[in-house]
Amino acid sequence: MRKAAIYYKEFLAGILTETDEGEYTFQYDEKYANEHPKESITLTMPVSTKKYTDKR
Repeated sequence: MRKAAIYYKEFLAGILTETDEGEYTFQYDEKYANEHPKESITLTMPVSTKKYTDKR
């Protein structure tokens, strides 16, 4: 498993995780989601407290 902290501007936006099974997840940091609700890192992942998941 690998994890990366994702920053937008100078703020921690969330954590990107790659599992050993090849699944990718991204979850916005709760503080970022509350303080920057309109500053998504991509249009396909609007700021939310839900976890985004995808396969390789």
